[in-house]
Amino acid sequence: MWDCRQSSFASTIVAGLFALLTQSASADPTLGLPSLGVAQSDPSVTARAELGRKLFMDRRLSRNGTMSCGMCHIPEQGFTTTEMATAIGIEGRSLRRNAPTVLNVGWQRMLFHDGRETSLERQIWSPLLAADEMGNTSRAAVVARVSALTDYSAAFARVFPSEGINEDTIAAALASYERMLVAANSPFDRWFFAGENSALSAVERDGFQLFRGKAGCSACHLVGERDALFTDHRFHNTGVGWGHANAANQSVSVSLGGGEATEVSRAEMAALFGGDLHDEGRFEVTRLQQDRWAYKTPSLRNVALTAPYMHDGSLATLREVIEFYARGGIDNPGKDPLLQPLHLSLEEKQALEAFLRALSGANVRELAAEARAAFHTTGAR
Repeated sequence: MWDCRQSSFASTIVAGLFALLTQSASADPTLGLPSLGVAQSDPSVTARAELGRKLFMDRRLSRNGTMSCGMCHIPEQGFTTTEMATAIGIEGRSLRRNAPTVLNVGWQRMLFHDGRETSLERQIWSPLLAADEMGNTSRAAVVARVSALTDYSAAFARVFPSEGINEDTIAAALASYERMLVAANSPFDRWFFAGENSALSAVERDGFQLFRGKAGCSACHLVGERDALFTDHRFHNTGVGWGHANAANQSVSVSLGGGEATEVSRAEMAALFGGDLHDEGRFEVTRLQQDRWAYKTPSLRNVALTAPYMHDGSLATLREVIEFYARGGIDNPGKDPLLQPLHLSLEEKQALEAFLRALSGANVRELAAEARAAFHTTGAR
């Protein structure tokens, strides 16, 4: 039987599929985004990204060969996990935070919900080494693991001829791929930045006016005249973290599939899966009191594809998010003063949701298909 793991022809097929799918995108996927400062058409950058895509989807990078980056950041689910509030790591361990999408992650100034990393090259090591995610014991162990996989030897020698496989090149390849996950050119972008009047419906345009006006969403989810990242790159206490920490019933809802769920105490969760569900947000990084229960403002690009929402995945739908902010969040001593009751009508909530749904990039399916094609070259089972 033909073994794609040891065939350079398989890599050629993936590279060709990548080029074909990229050419088939309806328009420039960066429409609406500022310049990233990376020459993504440069052959060396593309080669690194192709190698990084394979690493991203390869389960063999985890300690026991069961987990890949793409199992928490599932391509077909907006490069996040939409089936549960928080993802499941190695050996069934429940993670304490929602998996953020990696679409357009190259524009994020700080990474993770608490902003503890500032570069993708540094960020990638956290899930690789986390005991409840991919479970590797050290960076050296990851390098040894990749070096032992024969289908990577030639690829790293070709892409990094003077360095080969080491900590820096593994990080560079993964980071290069993540920077290629660009998904803008949404209906909103075509209307607002390209002047395509028919790209947004009247209801969606009304929603945008609410977004920048009465609802005040753009105070944190910024929209510029030339581009829009829909984030202020800051941290805000909306009350979600505080509410969980101070809830009388210290339990979490666990999905059983098929729409069924059960309540499990936090102590039981920690005992069963080894997870620490205590979470104080940005405070864990800065140790500043004003950062307690504050979390990073996410970009709203592709937000309709990346439910559930908030750092803990506690809000299942866009409508729940809108209702939450319409109430003014959850009152607590450190709540951000920007959050106030909005007094929105049903029609206004519907218009706001329609606008948010118009922020989905035109090429997300193509990006998912590229990632899935790379998975089939890894040989992971």
